[in-house]
Amino acid sequence: MATRLGELIDRLGGQLVGDPSLEVVGIAPLSDAGAQHISFLSNSKFRSQAQQSKAAALIVSPKDDATVAEQYAGARIVTPNPYAYFARAAQYFESLTAHVPAPGIHPSAVLGEGAVVDPSAHIGPHVTIEAGARIGAGAIIDAGCFIGRGAEVGEGTHFFANVTFHAGCVIGKRGIVHSGAVIGTDGFGFANEGGVYIKIPQVGRVLIGDDVDIGANTCIDRGALADTIIEDGVKLDNQIQIGHNCRIGAHTAMAGCVGVAGSAIIGKFCTFGGAAMVLGHLTIADNVHISSGSMVSRSIHEPGQYTGFYPLAKNAEWEKTAAIVRNLDAMRDKIRALEKTIKTLTENHDH
Repeated sequence: MATRLGELIDRLGGQLVGDPSLEVVGIAPLSDAGAQHISFLSNSKFRSQAQQSKAAALIVSPKDDATVAEQYAGARIVTPNPYAYFARAAQYFESLTAHVPAPGIHPSAVLGEGAVVDPSAHIGPHVTIEAGARIGAGAIIDAGCFIGRGAEVGEGTHFFANVTFHAGCVIGKRGIVHSGAVIGTDGFGFANEGGVYIKIPQVGRVLIGDDVDIGANTCIDRGALADTIIEDGVKLDNQIQIGHNCRIGAHTAMAGCVGVAGSAIIGKFCTFGGAAMVLGHLTIADNVHISSGSMVSRSIHEPGQYTGFYPLAKNAEWEKTAAIVRNLDAMRDKIRALEKTIKTLTENHDH
């Protein structure tokens, strides 16, 4: 389905340099875009590729616009954040052809006593919604999902096939939960007595805010006594583990295979690279960025980028090495002072 550039500008903003009546059918990479596509330049090192692009229009930043225009003859949409503009434009093009399932409850679905499903929601085949659960307006619950007693699914939230959402858990508006995700399982809580583990009942919930994305096979444990909380706008990739009683701050993003142990408190606007690990009972400030594969073993109270990785070793040896690394700055200063003293003594001796 074609869209005029003028319509796109009216919807998403930006400054158009070119013909507003020009029609485009979608977005493509710089190297693949043809005469009916939009493409985008979000990294200045690809300016030369953008100049040679065959796209009908380019999304560019003000700093790249003049350079690109030296050779590129197509239309340009100038905007401060081309990547974000591309994301919104891609959402719009997807909406033109997206399949939206019809409201209603499939005959094979099972609803418990007192379960409430908004008439505009879609409940797919073989879904189980237990007693007292509530499904909001426009929600989509795909085939095979399980929603436990008293759970709540907010307006416009989409559960893909085979999501498990246990009793008492709550998710807000416009959420996306991908297949295989399990939310509200028991946290890993045991007391040890004489080498035998005694289970601690996990009676808290998982509370999830608005606009949260949760990837396939990600698991979020319910709290032991208090709740596990995922705030608004959090983005979780596939195969992530969030332990019981954690709090993940608004608009924090985690890549695949991140693990967060119980009772960790993570601030807002943080990022975690793939396979990063966070030990339990730690506090991480807002705007902290953890590199892939890093182990966070202490609380972080200042914003910034953090990286930490050591080769595997016996714990006592590892602790000694870590202590040495922490003191390297002071050791370097002492060595420089000694070098300066030796140089002075040598010069005096020569004279």
